[in-house]
Amino acid sequence: MASKVQTAPKSIIKFQVPAGQASPANVGSMLGPHGVSSPQFCQQFNERTKGLESGLPVPVVISIYEDKKFSFVTKSPPTSFLILKALGIEHGSAVPNRDKVGALTEEQLKSIAEMKMGDLNAHSTQMAQRIIAGTARSMGVEVKTK
Repeated sequence: MASKVQTAPKSIIKFQVPAGQASPANVGSMLGPHGVSSPQFCQQFNERTKGLESGLPVPVVISIYEDKKFSFVTKSPPTSFLILKALGIEHGSAVPNRDKVGALTEEQLKSIAEMKMGDLNAHSTQMAQRIIAGTARSMGVEVKTK
């Protein structure tokens, strides 16, 4: 029989960890209060993310069970990070309606949408591209479409 999810309010934890760089030092404070073994999580997380670019921020959702066992799901990197990486800039605009920091091409938009497709609430790549374009506009990035 499967373990039951903890009844405590913090039975599900969400945070971001750089791919392949999880250590008890940077996740211990989030897992320790729930009785989860930090070294065990770090080993499993680093093994699961070893194919990704080192340092890429990976969102994690951890479910903690009554017997202190856990399971976790890794998500795709944040959309804003992928947009900044595609443009080669460090941050978006402080005033996105007035100051533009770059332009995203249709090819870049499509590649980001395909990467994020599993985590977005979209039925097609075109709808995912519209979601990504909205995020880009809110960061002060122009979206160039044909």
